[in-house]
Amino acid sequence: MPRTLDTQTRHALADRVRYCHEMGIYDFYRRETAVIDEPAQSHSDAQEEMSPKKSAAVSPATIVPISPYPEHGFTDPISALKLIREDLGDCTRCKLHQQRNKIVFGVGDPHAELMFVGEGPGADEDAQGEPFVGRAGQLLNNMIKAMGLRREDVYIANIVKCRPPGNRQPERDESETCSPFLMRQIAAIKPKAIVALGATAAKNLLALNAPMTELRGRWYDFKPAAADPAWPGARLAVTYHPAFLLRDPRQKGEAWRDLQMVMKYLGIEPPKKAVE
Repeated sequence: MPRTLDTQTRHALADRVRYCHEMGIYDFYRRETAVIDEPAQSHSDAQEEMSPKKSAAVSPATIVPISPYPEHGFTDPISALKLIREDLGDCTRCKLHQQRNKIVFGVGDPHAELMFVGEGPGADEDAQGEPFVGRAGQLLNNMIKAMGLRREDVYIANIVKCRPPGNRQPERDESETCSPFLMRQIAAIKPKAIVALGATAAKNLLALNAPMTELRGRWYDFKPAAADPAWPGARLAVTYHPAFLLRDPRQKGEAWRDLQMVMKYLGIEPPKKAVE
């Protein structure tokens, strides 16, 4: 049974792991050596053992991997998410931190069965530190309500946690630097279903370079590397980003069909009058 670490030691270990990650080190091992009690030897015995005719048998050291995810020590997703947020800290790992006001970590129910993942924070989100609070956020709230759910029932996050300048798409290095924290969030929450909002979110989560017409309308099996091996993973669906739907309302019907597929999988009955 693994030894339970006290809070101070756990935080010190997390700081060390974070430092190593920033140095580009991701594999950790602990070397354990056995202590063997031997009877006292005479001078002549010691000389005989040092003879080249006899060599001492040395058992190989046991290599025990240390998880780079300290939140794996928690079964409670609230505590796990708190530790991930502490690990993120006042992040300066990529250039997006240079113009941000607030880190937008994520919001919602840590025990949610359904998770929405967008592209990145906009101006309103950067000001408030919460994802999807602007016009696109209001539309997402309506989409969630149309499913018979509340915003508080789901979990919402983004590929990157700082606003890209001018609301541009996150660049590859920015996404690759930030997405490991999103993967750890997903692994902590263990949702049953994930909805990728827009092509950028879908391509980053699925590592697929395909148009929305090919990405939508089907399920993908999804399980981040940071996940507990005992968790079977989530199913992931792709739909349009609410900001895109504001620019082209004609696609709202297609997005609703995507959400209906999600509802069917989760066993959710929509209200009699779905809010558009």
